[in-house]
Amino acid sequence: MIVGTAGHIDHGKTALVRALTGVDTDRLKEEKARGISIELGYAYLPLADGGVLGFIDVPGHERFVHTMLAGSAGIDFALLVVAADDGVMPQTREHVAILDLLAVRAGAVALTKVDRVSDERIAAARAEVGALLAPTPLATAPLFTVNATAPADPGTAALAAHLCRAAAELPARRSAGLFRLAVDRAFTLPGHGTIVTGTAFAGRVEAGAALTLQPAGVEVRVRAIHAQNRPAPAGTAGERCALNLAGIEAGRISRGDWLVDPRAAATSERIDARLTLLAGEAPLRTYTPLHVHFGATHATAHALLLEGETLAPVASARVQLVFDRSVCGVAGERFVVRNAQATRTIGGGVLLDPRAPARRRRSPARRLWLDALERVLAGGDVLPLLEAAPWGLCLSELTLATAAAVEPGALPASVRHIVTGRAQGEQFLVLERHWQAQAERLCAALDAFHAAAPAEPGPDAGRLRRIAAPTAPERLWRALTEELVAAGRIRRRGAWLQLPEHADELSARERAATERLVPLMAAGRFDPPWVRELAARTGEPETRVRQLLAALGRAGLAHEVVHDLWYDAAAVAALAEVLATLAREHGGVEAARFRDAIGVGRKRAIQILEFFDRVGYTRRVGAAHLPRAEGGWHAAR
Repeated sequence: MIVGTAGHIDHGKTALVRALTGVDTDRLKEEKARGISIELGYAYLPLADGGVLGFIDVPGHERFVHTMLAGSAGIDFALLVVAADDGVMPQTREHVAILDLLAVRAGAVALTKVDRVSDERIAAARAEVGALLAPTPLATAPLFTVNATAPADPGTAALAAHLCRAAAELPARRSAGLFRLAVDRAFTLPGHGTIVTGTAFAGRVEAGAALTLQPAGVEVRVRAIHAQNRPAPAGTAGERCALNLAGIEAGRISRGDWLVDPRAAATSERIDARLTLLAGEAPLRTYTPLHVHFGATHATAHALLLEGETLAPVASARVQLVFDRSVCGVAGERFVVRNAQATRTIGGGVLLDPRAPARRRRSPARRLWLDALERVLAGGDVLPLLEAAPWGLCLSELTLATAAAVEPGALPASVRHIVTGRAQGEQFLVLERHWQAQAERLCAALDAFHAAAPAEPGPDAGRLRRIAAPTAPERLWRALTEELVAAGRIRRRGAWLQLPEHADELSARERAATERLVPLMAAGRFDPPWVRELAARTGEPETRVRQLLAALGRAGLAHEVVHDLWYDAAAVAALAEVLATLAREHGGVEAARFRDAIGVGRKRAIQILEFFDRVGYTRRVGAAHLPRAEGGWHAAR
């Protein structure tokens, strides 16, 4: 169990931790000289059952609330310290509000310095604390009167016994999620190298594991682990951990960074969240500047309201937090916000989507997605997210959205698991009814295309995708078309897709023309004759030649690479194979290399490459062209 102190400056938090553990958490010279805590302090208390209580002692001065927030995130138990002579003070109130916003539900109160006041004052201080905590989850927290500076103080002993019982009764945190540790300190230890300390928020990490430091995106390796101040083979959620890291210097790590499982290594400058404003605050308007704290992270952001035009005190609404820099958050993380001057805590809530979009923030589809996320965070499975995704979700996206490893085999039969590509392909999860609905949409789009253009064979796969489902992931779209072709619901004819009943067979006259035109094109290989040359050689009018070539195109026997320049199907397949070979050898195909390989001019090489881009066989990446399909030209068709 991790215990975090809270309370006003000079109310005896550090002295109480020292009385409980024997450790003085004020380690800085300035702290000892001034008699106040400036930095986070750490102490540990071994328990009789073999466990360990970890203490995080936080500063109480108003100037160091940001430090208090870094220490309080991730604690299991709040130890509110109130001096009997002062009673409830400003930072007492602010710290209690912060604990409430961070959803700390377990705690106790230590009424300190009781040796300095009368019984009447102790009773009055009790009443003040009770009134403060009454509307919070800590309303039933027990109160102990202590004199932390007295040897063998019975109140301190009673508090220690209560903490031990609370630790024994505390449910263990789930370690099923992906590992995340909020960094609050980094230093170099002679003979060991870089040491990072922090609270593990989720998951489990073992010595030898690879982690990613965010938001820098640096990969590191865990050499050794101390958990709860003891050497350990692993660190788990809910423990204070010290990780000995390889691959990075301590100077590159700052408080507020995260060490995360590589599968959760995503950063963003926009996070959608649910924000609650504290009572007594002015209504919050869109684009209000805020200081945002989650984990040990402290960053500035502007709040864009996703619901309504203002957020009233005590009310809750969705907002998009637009940060000044990239941050690393996960769905379900609690956060606290302070005003633009960082002088007052004004609210807090829970992060929903750590990779929020910059556009269409208020669209109906976006609202459905956030609704689904909130249902998942409330304790549901991933099905609400799949309900809100008509094209399903990539497994890696679902892992990021939930910060947990999703096992496809554990999902119900209503979820289809699709692996695209031959080697290390993307994995998608789609609700079966969504998949069937998309199949119906594809067939309906083809039917409408045939009705509008009965003389054409049909669209190619890329064009049909733009017509029927422009937002569909390309690999998933190909998987759907391949399934429908295999089932006989649609068919391929050359580059085109069509319904089985669509008639596009060549007439007898067109077949006769084929016997004259195809050999002429094939003889030209990669530099076939233009339409005007074909017309001159066959004695047919150019208009008629174009009609005949269009019929060949509908039958998949020829392809128009550029206006009035047709290649026979065999030549196009050979060009595609040359392109694929060059891509395998060089990682991409540029016009000059393709030109040299096929022996034509630069202009023609560019025209052929643009044709392959246009029909969806390749995609343009900078100056290079890369094949989209792993199975070659015929697989792409």
